[in-house]
Amino acid sequence: MGVSEGHVTAVPGLSRSAQLTALGNGVVPQQASRAMELLGAADLLAAAHCCGRR
Repeated sequence: MGVSEGHVTAVPGLSRSAQLTALGNGVVPQQASRAMELLGAADLLAAAHCCGRR
């Protein structure tokens, strides 16, 4: 998934159900990176900056 081994499963006291919830709500790093590329993140950040948003 692009995260280190034990990223979620090595957390002491975290139940299997809680592990699955944490993984289910996460974004795979490679997926997020590609989404930013496709969305033109640099353009989005520049547009937000020029309009006074950060």
